[in-house]
Amino acid sequence: MPADSPPSAEPMAPSAAATTVQGGVSVLQKALQKLGLERDIDLALHLPLRYEDETRITALADARDGQVVQIEATVTANEVQLHPRHQLLVRVEDATGVCELRFFSFYPSHQKTLAVGAQLRIRGEIRGGFRGRQMLHPSLRAAGGELPAALTPVYPSTAGLPQPYLRRAVGSALDRVDLSDTLPPGAEPPCARHARHAHENGGQHFFSLREALDFLHHPAPDVTLSTLQDRSHPAWQRVKAEELLAQQLSQQQSRRERGLLRAAVLRVQQAADGSPPLHEQLLAVLPFALTAAQRRVGREIAADLASEVPMHRLLQGDVGSGKTVVAAQAACLAMDAGWQCALMAPTEILAEQHFARMLGWLEPLLAARGRRVARLAGGQRKKERAAMLALIESGEAALVVGTHAVIQEQVRFRNLALAIIDEQHRFGVAQRLALRKKLAEHGIEPHLLMMSATPIPRTLAMSYYADLDVSVIDELPPGRTPIVTRLIADSRKDEVIARIGAQVAAGRQVYWVCPLIEESEALDLTNATATHAELSAALPGVTVGLLHARMPGAEKKAVMALFSGGQMGVLVSTTVIEVGVDVPNASLMVIEHAERFGLSQLHQLRGRVGRGAAASACVLLYATNDSGRVGGSARERLRAMAETSDGFEIARRDLQIRGPGEFLGARQSGDALLRFADLATDSPLLEWARALAPVMLDRHPELAARHVARWLGGRADYLKA
Repeated sequence: MPADSPPSAEPMAPSAAATTVQGGVSVLQKALQKLGLERDIDLALHLPLRYEDETRITALADARDGQVVQIEATVTANEVQLHPRHQLLVRVEDATGVCELRFFSFYPSHQKTLAVGAQLRIRGEIRGGFRGRQMLHPSLRAAGGELPAALTPVYPSTAGLPQPYLRRAVGSALDRVDLSDTLPPGAEPPCARHARHAHENGGQHFFSLREALDFLHHPAPDVTLSTLQDRSHPAWQRVKAEELLAQQLSQQQSRRERGLLRAAVLRVQQAADGSPPLHEQLLAVLPFALTAAQRRVGREIAADLASEVPMHRLLQGDVGSGKTVVAAQAACLAMDAGWQCALMAPTEILAEQHFARMLGWLEPLLAARGRRVARLAGGQRKKERAAMLALIESGEAALVVGTHAVIQEQVRFRNLALAIIDEQHRFGVAQRLALRKKLAEHGIEPHLLMMSATPIPRTLAMSYYADLDVSVIDELPPGRTPIVTRLIADSRKDEVIARIGAQVAAGRQVYWVCPLIEESEALDLTNATATHAELSAALPGVTVGLLHARMPGAEKKAVMALFSGGQMGVLVSTTVIEVGVDVPNASLMVIEHAERFGLSQLHQLRGRVGRGAAASACVLLYATNDSGRVGGSARERLRAMAETSDGFEIARRDLQIRGPGEFLGARQSGDALLRFADLATDSPLLEWARALAPVMLDRHPELAARHVARWLGGRADYLKA
């Protein structure tokens, strides 16, 4: 049966057969669909979370405390005890010992099953106790019958989808699915080659995909469980290698498809009046010189824009490395050639910041050519918005700066050639797919430059950004002062407030970022308002401002203008100031409840200070638990912040702590994330997949197409977003 056929109806247990049918689809089938299990191959690739060993019976005398065992025993006593709490106590015996079963939740049917004299197969954890050995809420079935020959899989599930049904569905799908090899001859991954070599020397077996999946769904009882749990077993390695290959094939196919499209050729042209090109005029009016890294990256982008192949480039650099001026240079190249450019940012504050900067740099230069910089934002007045839309459609607006409003249906560009997306990972997948369609609606593919202040570790760039060219600004402009980072327990908050007073008295400005409460924007606002009141009372004579996501755009703009202009000493904010805000006089950043923030976000917030000549500091206020400590990954994040200010090292540690799914955020909404491979440990498999993908696309296109369809189905588009 083809790999993309849907799972057939399963024989149901009597209780399942009576399940309500809605629109011809049973509740069980709906639950499968909720997990994305719609094809036989989806079920075959739905691998167990863990395993239970039901292949052997253990005598009670041989069972150790803390061990999960399966016993066969006879019920010798059964009573419901009301004190100290309602519970069912059952005494069972085998030929070697006695054990008590304890149930705090039970029904009359349990008492019937556990009647005196019943012979049962019981599985649970053996514990010692005051009353002797016992099991709490073990699983039960009638004694006798053949023991399974393999470990019993426990699958990821959802409400209303019992394990027995899921096991049958997976088993049936494995029987039907086409798992014929899609790898070219001799192209086994490194793990498979090692496994085959070991097998030839009397060691492990070489696994095909069919054998690997059969083994992982039903592993032999003598397997070393740790190799299944850490996914180092050769069967796991085969699955991970094939998953990485599917991702690389999809990404590299996307790059090739883009290579067949045509974009505007944006070469530097000499003006008719002999005046210098726009990008040279920009460099002449800037109050600073570009760094060597900025010039290098500028040349890489200019070379792309001079080609008819659409640019698809990621520009990454640490906080404050000067990505915006590089983007402005790229915009100049497009505008100089007579085309339009769009610059899109994820928030109105960042879009406003870009607009103000571009207006200051470019408006005087464009005015001499009869062109303008336009602004588009969600909160614009109708009259202003209509005027901007007219400028864009006529082409008089050479540069359009805005939020996602730039891609709305009523926006009509005259001749858009370059789109620049700042903090591109902050846009949802649906928005990015909409942007690509919007940009190409005139039949010519625009060049695309994406910027990120969150450096992408190499393995991540090789994997999730394999369809992109990557430019890195690896040098900070001169004059940036190092930022001292201090970890301070929130019990010393009064000392921090006193330090704020001293900073403001010295003519400096301070950010105070309120704790992040993901569950409720309203609670975020409550925290920010309470903190604003507290600091206002503690700092008499100091202007303390408040900025949060629910404020109208005009009010946000007014608050930022006061802070940027130096009339406001302290700005209390939620995370809306995470990126883009640039106030050189701000020298202290206080982040309250820093343990609640992600590492990348902490680094971004810290980058709001140290932008001027004054010595700057970032204070991470953290709350401790009852033992006076910060727990788990929060402790790792805070330690990383204190130990390094290098954005690339921060990104590497962030990837280790969170994994690629959380690190990339919304980029991979649409379930295109790696499910099995781990970029921290599987780089040899990634290198293999990266090298094999172009060979398959060139020499074995049918195998490549089958491989991608098997692993990604219709999700490949999300990897191109």
